[in-house]
Amino acid sequence: MGLAAAHRAVTLGHTVTVIEAAPEVGGMAAHFDLQGLSIERFYHFVCKTDAPTFALLDELGISAKMRWAPTSMGYYIDGALHPWGDPISLIRFPHLTWLEKLRYGLLMFISTKRQSWNALEHVSAKDWITLWCGERVYEKLWRRLFHLKFYQFSENVSASWLWTRIRRVGRSRKSLFQEELGYIEGGSDTLVQALVAAIETRGGTIQLTNPATKVRIEMGCVKGVETPLGFLAADAVISTVPMPFISAMVPDLPNKLRIDYDAIQNIGVTCVVLRLKKSVSKYFWINVADPDLPITGIIEFSNLRPVPGGEAVIYVPYYMPVDNPLWNRNDEIFVSEAMTCLKRINPDLHAKDLLASHVGRLQYAQPVCPPGFAAMIPPVKTPINGLQIADTCFYYPEDRGISEGIRLGRAMADAL
Repeated sequence: MGLAAAHRAVTLGHTVTVIEAAPEVGGMAAHFDLQGLSIERFYHFVCKTDAPTFALLDELGISAKMRWAPTSMGYYIDGALHPWGDPISLIRFPHLTWLEKLRYGLLMFISTKRQSWNALEHVSAKDWITLWCGERVYEKLWRRLFHLKFYQFSENVSASWLWTRIRRVGRSRKSLFQEELGYIEGGSDTLVQALVAAIETRGGTIQLTNPATKVRIEMGCVKGVETPLGFLAADAVISTVPMPFISAMVPDLPNKLRIDYDAIQNIGVTCVVLRLKKSVSKYFWINVADPDLPITGIIEFSNLRPVPGGEAVIYVPYYMPVDNPLWNRNDEIFVSEAMTCLKRINPDLHAKDLLASHVGRLQYAQPVCPPGFAAMIPPVKTPINGLQIADTCFYYPEDRGISEGIRLGRAMADAL
């Protein structure tokens, strides 16, 4: 979002400086080295409805880097892995009655056709699923997924938020029976580096390992940003840091606005990335609703973006509040537990198949969006002249994603 805003602003003729706390640009879309393989810190995929992504790729001259692949989904439940995500798989799924299958299929179909989220805004995801499919379906397929992602917030998640996730993927299909997702050749770093090059070519500056410590305000107007490397004067500031940092970073905010920012809750993520000698399954993603496994699912990213040599790259995300005791476990425990889960899903997998591992942590990764969340989000444009503030919760009801980051980043630049 920050890079998209900077690129749009410098294209419009503004003098732009990007202030980045990390040693690399890209945020959640940044890459790291997994034993010689450049891969995303957190997995990303492209859907056919991601129009802002396609427009930016075209503007940067890299639209030819877009690739599409048939993907599929599995469901691991009660010790067995089942195909999922298409009408035939639903019909053959052994854990639902015929009536429950009909109701579930109808919910998914209507969700892809629904145009407006207004009617769902004050409904919880639990109540929405239960209304359409029955309480048993929620208990069997959804309760554990929500609990292991949102913990104490699990029964108070917005139906609007869930619906947009279902619709986005549901509309990225080659046919009723075949899901099709996209990726950028070379990964999200291809887009990140193209943005960096375009910003710098137009005279923009990017400062790494230099966190914004304070937005300086005088007489109701923004004057610039204080950093460890010194003060940067500015006529306008666009902030895309997570909401929990805002109160300390902008101490001169009106009290009501500070309260609104502080009220937004976030879940952290510890993301285990594994490089394996062989594949776990044929599925891109597997939902896990098994009481014996402490994960919500796995993403076999190499089933979307192929890895040289037939190896596999697996993401195992652990979402949880950062005050949960599990958050402080060391990396080795997370890797060992993730491998144990994979071996349960595929008994042919062995410890010797693990080639490399990486554990990434993000303290504020997933906004908690309760029913009525739209009314909780402050305006992007603050009462302070020249200051705009947004993070991933401002994508609502859409979830975090590159396309939404591009859309909102460019909109903030246009508002200058």
